[in-house]
Order: sequence, then C-alpha cells, then structure tokens
Amino acid sequence: MTTSIERYWEQYLASLPADGRRPSGHAGTAAFGVTWDDAREIAMLVRDGTKTATGGLVWSNEAAGKPVACPGDLWIVLAGPDQPLCIIETTEVRIFPYEEVPDEYARDGGEGDGTLRDWRRIYWKYIVFECKRIGREPTEKVPLAMERFRVVYSEPLRG
Repeated sequence: MTTSIERYWEQYLASLPADGRRPSGHAGTAAFGVTWDDAREIAMLVRDGTKTATGGLVWSNEAAGKPVACPGDLWIVLAGPDQPLCIIETTEVRIFPYEEVPDEYARDGGEGDGTLRDWRRIYWKYIVFECKRIGREPTEKVPLAMERFRVVYSEPLRG
C-alpha cells in the first residue's frame, strides 16, 4: 500500500521540469513540536513562510544513529500521521549550545512572540522532552543543530 507521504513525494517529482535536475530522494519527514497538535500548528507556519528556521537536539540524532541535516536536504513536512503538507529544503545548518543560539533564530522560528526569551521558553520544553526520551540530562549547553530552510513545494496532496 502506498502511503500519502510516498504519493506526495511522487507528486512533487512530477511537478519538476522533465529536463531539470531531479532529487534522488528525500532526507525524511519533519513533524515539528512534541505532539501532533504541535505538528499541525507549526506545519502551517512553515507552509505559509512564517517559520523559516528550526532547531534540533544533536544528541537525538546521535541516539538515533542519524546525521544532522545538511544544506540541500529535502524534508516532507507533516501536519499529522501520514499527512504531508509541504516540502522544505535545508539551506543552512549551524551548531550552537542552547544558551548561545542567536536571537535571529527566535525571530525566524516563527513561533511564540518572536523574542529570544520566548524561544528559549518554548525550546527548553522540547529539550527536556527529548533528553528524557533519550536518557540524557538537559543543560544550558545542550548542542542544537540550528537550520534554515525554504519551502520548495506546497501544493495539496491530490486524490
């Protein structure tokens, strides 16, 4: 059975010019936040261009045996289980300790009120959740892979 995610990827590929460069695959799916309610809300911010940056716990990648995202990676953004909403391309990745993340990531993250203070509050909850999940102790020095991205495809999934 073909999933909506697979169909969405095929739909994206079919939208590309036949004579242009075609990606060999995508890096995976991205569901922002901790819950599917978070994912739905944040995915809309991504699709609409309000959210153009995000951060992920480097330790989570290490625990899963996965590399940190790289520029050029394509991700299918999910608004729920098997509910693709758009496709983004990673344009930049920089590693910062939580306590040193620059304030432009708070603004470009598009969540909350756009201040670094609010960003730290929101991300601290995420860090605590992720650290508990992978058995690590959260600290102010936890390494975050801070990404910038752009939406490359946002058509609705067709029948």
